[in-house]
Amino acid sequence: MLELANPFAREGGVIRLLEPRNCDREALVDRVLSGTYARPFVIEDEGKRSLYFTRAFIQSEMRLADPFALEFAYTRKMMGFLFFLEAPREILLLGLGGGSLVRYCRRHLPGARITAVEIDRDVIAFREQFLLPPDDANFRVVRADAAGHLAQCDTQPEVVLIDAFDRDGVAPSLCTREFYESVHEAMAGNGVMVANLVGPKAERIAHLAMIGKVFDGNVILLPIADDGNYVAFAFRDPAFEPRWRRMATHAKALRARYGLDFPAFAGKLERSRKLGYARRATATARMR
Repeated sequence: MLELANPFAREGGVIRLLEPRNCDREALVDRVLSGTYARPFVIEDEGKRSLYFTRAFIQSEMRLADPFALEFAYTRKMMGFLFFLEAPREILLLGLGGGSLVRYCRRHLPGARITAVEIDRDVIAFREQFLLPPDDANFRVVRADAAGHLAQCDTQPEVVLIDAFDRDGVAPSLCTREFYESVHEAMAGNGVMVANLVGPKAERIAHLAMIGKVFDGNVILLPIADDGNYVAFAFRDPAFEPRWRRMATHAKALRARYGLDFPAFAGKLERSRKLGYARRATATARMR
């Protein structure tokens, strides 16, 4: 791994790249600055370590003083699955990135077996930079295409977390109804899928429509105001209905245990369900 001074103007710290020490450093820096460098890289500055696919898109961020914290709003909201499954035994993450959700789940859900699927060997090569441990009985990283892994999945995860992107956006193999059908098929009967939907609005709505069809409309949508993306919760059991009153009373205990704003999450989830945000979002798109 090659470490250089951060080349971006008005920034400090260092940049780390998966390149040999004897490479042409000047040419390498030019490619990074121009956005033509095709591999992920890490920048460490002001107590934060961040993974980038391009400088315009920060993929993951870890605060060195508190590496288990979830820095991005959407990752915090994805943990809303704890309302529905507080002690999952099997968690499948599609997309590793900088491992924010892995670190958090390993810290707070020690009884869960966690599998993270990542297709990019370069992303996996940075795992130690983001304090991800070696594989063990309760954690493993699988290098594979997410759709391909689901086709031969040897477990029935109760929770599937989808946050899988590269420098070009969502991988084409994940942009199909067949992909979401394979997720649905792989899940346990009481399972919940949580997907981070990002990109142009039309693409987000297209994914939401596919999820709604596959999961019989049993979907709750949370818009993320700061990021412009959606977090979608989809339930394997078409008859599942959240117990809103219990969620509201239990939210404070969850906040005390996990350090996230579960009372706010409960209110937003209930409002989204009762106002039919997911259904209205796809219906509005069809009318245009």
